[in-house]
Amino acid sequence: MEGFLISTGVVALAEIGDKTQLLAMVLAAKYRKPVPIILGILVATLLNHAVAGAVGAWVAAAVGPDLMRWILGASFVAMGLWILVPDKLDETEESGPRFGVFLTTLFAFFVVEIGDKTQIATVALAAKYEPLAAVVAGTTLGMMLANVPAVLVGEAAARKLPMKVVHGVAAAIFIVIGALILLGVDRMA
Repeated sequence: MEGFLISTGVVALAEIGDKTQLLAMVLAAKYRKPVPIILGILVATLLNHAVAGAVGAWVAAAVGPDLMRWILGASFVAMGLWILVPDKLDETEESGPRFGVFLTTLFAFFVVEIGDKTQIATVALAAKYEPLAAVVAGTTLGMMLANVPAVLVGEAAARKLPMKVVHGVAAAIFIVIGALILLGVDRMA
């Protein structure tokens, strides 16, 4: 349960203001069909994070616990610093409606999520927590918690949220988690 809850919180925080959240807002404003957009986000996230989680579990099995602690700690600190760099949605990341709203969303989210903070967080979380299914379910729920409101509210929400403050809090949480892991304080359970 711990892996599920931590995965949900970490990814929900990391996703706020992320390029995939901006993509959700753009798709919602452009197509005005929230159900296929939300379903596309869900399927893309499940696929992407299942692969990322499997990589994380493999890495955890391939290296020793001491090296893994350093890799995880450094990864969380790096993600905290990365969050401070604002994302911008490239025009090339927005797909046309050629395949329908659902498939356009699924493809766009899957591709944009490759190498993203939340995918890398999923790799790190899967390396730390078991079972893998709980981590993938948690990271997927975190993505949905951040992106469904973006779809439903659209562009208006982005204009009203103080993104610098949100990014600062999220970055601080990642850096603190990374520091605790590096110091060996992460063994609470």
